[in-house]
Amino acid sequence: MFAFREFRGLWSAQALSYTGDQVAQVAIAVLVYGKTGSAFLTTLAYALTYIPPIVGGPLLSGLADLFPRHRVMITLDLIRGGLVAVMALPQMPFAGLCALLFGTVMLGPPFSAARSALLPDVLPPEKFLTGSAIGNVTFPISQIAGFVLGAGAVAALGPNGALALDALSFGLSAAIVARWVEPRPAPARDTEAQPSVLALTRAGAVLIFRDRTLRTLVFFGWLAGFAVVPEGLAAPYARTLGGGPLTVGLLMAAMPAGTLVGTFAIGHLARPSDRMRPMGWLAMLSCAPLIVSLLHPPFWLVLALWVLAGAGGAYQLAAAAAFVRALPASGRARAFGIAQSGLLAAQGLGILAGGALAQRVGAQAAVALAGLFGLILAGMLATAWGRQRDEMTMARSDAPPATATAAPPTQAAAAHTPAAHTPAAHTPAAHTATQAAEPQPEMPLPTLPGPDCGCGHNGSGAVLMQPKAAEDEFMQPPRDLRMPRTS
Repeated sequence: MFAFREFRGLWSAQALSYTGDQVAQVAIAVLVYGKTGSAFLTTLAYALTYIPPIVGGPLLSGLADLFPRHRVMITLDLIRGGLVAVMALPQMPFAGLCALLFGTVMLGPPFSAARSALLPDVLPPEKFLTGSAIGNVTFPISQIAGFVLGAGAVAALGPNGALALDALSFGLSAAIVARWVEPRPAPARDTEAQPSVLALTRAGAVLIFRDRTLRTLVFFGWLAGFAVVPEGLAAPYARTLGGGPLTVGLLMAAMPAGTLVGTFAIGHLARPSDRMRPMGWLAMLSCAPLIVSLLHPPFWLVLALWVLAGAGGAYQLAAAAAFVRALPASGRARAFGIAQSGLLAAQGLGILAGGALAQRVGAQAAVALAGLFGLILAGMLATAWGRQRDEMTMARSDAPPATATAAPPTQAAAAHTPAAHTPAAHTPAAHTATQAAEPQPEMPLPTLPGPDCGCGHNGSGAVLMQPKAAEDEFMQPPRDLRMPRTS
């Protein structure tokens, strides 16, 4: 794969950008908490890495279809590098820092859209799946490495110096794309009238919330709003433990590391037909260990508990796959847009609420309460999901035998015959639930050449997948577990 020069350029820019982003996350948390001493203002700055893509995604991602994608990536990298360089100025006030951060993160979705749109152009069709898998598994390792390197950079250079390094990473990313990726003309424009963002949003919301199974699955995804609170409170939590920047970085890296382990276990050790069964239990596991924070455990035990919670967050892979399987093909893009925007909003609001709570009761108690509330909601969702699974099983057992033409193993994940997906269902919800419950076909894992990519984003375990790929890539190594590039 890395013999393809353009792919090497796209991947290098991606890995460099991801790592630089996490360095900046640590720097911003330490900088804001050091200046203000306020847990709420610290989480406010951190929440700004989640909220802007809700705006930037729908409004700006179309830039990659209006202008040459190579030029879009370079231009956005240079603009964001300049914004982060201004953020690194020592006298930058808090309000200015937040405004610059908001603008920098809002430009992330069009950059990611341009990169994703270029990938089919730089790889032959038979290499595209492997190239996508390599790109998807790059994020978790870059995230963990970036948090640890960010802690070291802040300790050695201070938070402003670490932000300056992130600004340099944008410039280096732009240089790599300019040198290794060939310019291409802008794609041909579609002259047909397109529905408005508001109309698409309304249609996606109706599709999800009128169906009980889809509602349950999307709420499973949004449960990440509770699990992400520890990451947003890492700086004030580290202060209660008597730690510095290294403690902050390790706390931020703990849950992504756990998610990495959990997604590997689900994706490689469990049978495809078994991967959705423990979803409710894993959702509860993603929150339950956080409650122990109320007992003021030592640093090593906090790390272990947060890693365990991150491993539970791997249930998001099963939830995402079930959600996509339960959607009608004609509405997948609209519904997934709602699910993704809601996920980012839940994470941003969860961080803000956690910061406000920590301002009153302290970081440890705020993390514990987030875990408690999340556990209660996860238990309710697990109970509802269990009942729906029972209904699915009954619907499938009552269905007449269906015949299906066997597809070759290499096409099993992409070729589902209509007969294989028409079990008897007495209500629309039962029909949708039956689709979600069907075991996934076996699909060979691609061989990932090149450097060790041991595994889509996320301290919270939240998964952001494209609808057409989510079901297939559930069978692949873990993908981006957080969000498109942030700063």
